[in-house]
Amino acid sequence: MDATHPNGVAQIVRRLLDFMAQPRCTDEEFDALALDVFALQYAGNEPYRRFCQGRSATPRKVKSWRDIPAVPINGFKDLALSCEPPAACERVFMTSGTTRGDVKGRHFHPTLAVYDDSMRRNFAARFMQGPQAMRMGILFPTEEEMPNSSLAHYLALAVRHFGTPGSRYFVGLQGMDSDALCETLGAAERSGEPYALLGASFSFVHLLDELQRRGLRFRLPPGSRLLDTGGYKKQSQELPLDEFYEAISAALGVAREQCINMYGMTELSTQFYDSGNAVVPSVKSGPHWIRSRLVDPATGREVAGGERGILVHCDLANFNSVTTILTEDVGRAVPGGFLLLGRAEGAQAKGCSLAVEEFIQAATA
Repeated sequence: MDATHPNGVAQIVRRLLDFMAQPRCTDEEFDALALDVFALQYAGNEPYRRFCQGRSATPRKVKSWRDIPAVPINGFKDLALSCEPPAACERVFMTSGTTRGDVKGRHFHPTLAVYDDSMRRNFAARFMQGPQAMRMGILFPTEEEMPNSSLAHYLALAVRHFGTPGSRYFVGLQGMDSDALCETLGAAERSGEPYALLGASFSFVHLLDELQRRGLRFRLPPGSRLLDTGGYKKQSQELPLDEFYEAISAALGVAREQCINMYGMTELSTQFYDSGNAVVPSVKSGPHWIRSRLVDPATGREVAGGERGILVHCDLANFNSVTTILTEDVGRAVPGGFLLLGRAEGAQAKGCSLAVEEFIQAATA
């Protein structure tokens, strides 16, 4: 499909930016844009088109975002899912490769305009919660050190658009600068100004270990908040959620209500947040340009209300790859969003694996 076509890439990008600028949308508005993005991807993403044809899902037959075929998340590891030529894309984000050795999922972005706008609008509303800027400490390597990391880019955007002078990184490829971090936390405690600490969950575990080794605790000023991005990726010990948030709250003097978790993934362009972790598991929700449903991976059918299922996300900001992704995360729908209940196991994990096999067979036929 040509980029100048009403539903071409350039037009879709402009429509998405306008759509995200709205405070909310109706079901009809979401469906209308979702179906136009699906038509773009059906026309321009050959492996995905083959998969959809195998399911008799064409732009004429698909009537709602719920009908858009979901690609298993591991499909990003096996095929280049991109409407635009991958070599022409501004950035490619790659997964960590922890589940299949060195095989990494790839997410191609012809432009970062949509990803960046999605992040900024959502982050401002869900994490900043009012203040225009705060001093920030980042517990993750820089974007220059990890140019293919979506999390590194996400955190770089946080610092660039919401961090005050004095914001800095404390983790690099060589590890954590514990001396500088402890000195900064002490200065923040004395300053009385709110401080934000953001990073991967495993970095917070390393920080907890270091503070325990040094016999240190801090009480960051009122208004301070923490953001962890979930997942340990075998880089630290795994702590039960309740124990994790209790420990970081006690060590840094930040109420658990201000310990916010971001749930995202390389294969999406939009993140989910909770409203703090006073109670776990916490309710996750996203902005109006992403919607979720819960399915039985073996059949693809939605589960009954209140039942556990595998999360499927329809992210309109994923304009170049596929909007709709079958994850391997177990969830349960609740008022206001969903509960994230861990990774698929047993029959559900087998169903996810079979879904991947079906996708690869259909997309490469």
